[in-house]
Amino acid sequence: MRINDVIKAKSSHDVITIRPDATVRELVDLLTEHNVGALIVSVDGESVDGIVSERDVVRHLHDRDDVLAALVSEIMTSTVRTCEGSEALTELMQVMTDHRIRHVPVLTDGKLTGIISIGDVVKNRIGELEFERDQLDSYVHQT
Repeated sequence: MRINDVIKAKSSHDVITIRPDATVRELVDLLTEHNVGALIVSVDGESVDGIVSERDVVRHLHDRDDVLAALVSEIMTSTVRTCEGSEALTELMQVMTDHRIRHVPVLTDGKLTGIISIGDVVKNRIGELEFERDQLDSYVHQT
């Protein structure tokens, strides 16, 4: 299975981005509005300048009381692991596990085309396991 297969199965294909000069308050509003755990930081909606998650907000709340007034660029992760949609899902699963990351931007020809979360991966894997179980059950009960 390829990453693009999982992206196609998602209910929404929208990639929500936020500019690095937006405030953390604007970030929290977008996270809440779209019910997502992370946003891609991008100046143009196609490049990946960073990634910022609800965990980043929480971590910075510990250090500073005015975090909601801060800029996204102050709390984002600048070094972002990305993937190509044509890559095998098993490879991405290993990267997510090894590096303890929950969201990975998907690129096509260097441009942002999607985002895949650990939840997307788990949902897909459960679907595969359920299909295999049903096939085995059907085979066993044929005799």
